[in-house]
Amino acid sequence: MNYRGLLGDLDEWFARGVTDSGPDVVLCRRGCSACCHGPFDISPADAELVANAVNQLDPAIRSAVQLRALYQVTQYTTLLSSWEAPWNLGTIGDRLFDWLCARLAKQPCPALGTDGACLIYEDRPATCRIIGLAMRLPEGDILANDCPILTTSERYAELDPTLFDLPAFEETAEDRDIEAMERGWVSTTIAGAIMRETIEDRR
Repeated sequence: MNYRGLLGDLDEWFARGVTDSGPDVVLCRRGCSACCHGPFDISPADAELVANAVNQLDPAIRSAVQLRALYQVTQYTTLLSSWEAPWNLGTIGDRLFDWLCARLAKQPCPALGTDGACLIYEDRPATCRIIGLAMRLPEGDILANDCPILTTSERYAELDPTLFDLPAFEETAEDRDIEAMERGWVSTTIAGAIMRETIEDRR
């Protein structure tokens, strides 16, 4: 199974949770951008998927996305002068990355359109697909719903977690990450993935 197909398992989990919750309870949906601000880490397989999706956009839209990504990675370098392409998270560590994320928390994702909708929604990373519902793992552990507007609806905030076999998903995703790393991709950010591909195209 390719990585895009694997992400379909997350989509099925989310769709099941939305259906079980009832009409108009889940606030997280296409077009909502409440969680689409600030850099966050994405896997090598996600980075490749995002970059390829941006490359498929209409040229004018793609150019605008690339400019927004350039602006964000320029801020990375301003704040952390030693961090540069391909913006590999492994080279700066969690502490510095968390600090950078806090400084840039209000920056919109480069892939957001002017209307606030994701321009690569069908190819968004796994992190984006997990936010919006609480997840119950097979062994009983719960991953909380990190939606930033969760508490604006009592019914939404009180939803029961939806079952998903995350360990099995992650095991297969790790294989896809290894394949992506063999093609030169690294753990990075949305902006880092977009600019890495843009730089490669210009060489």
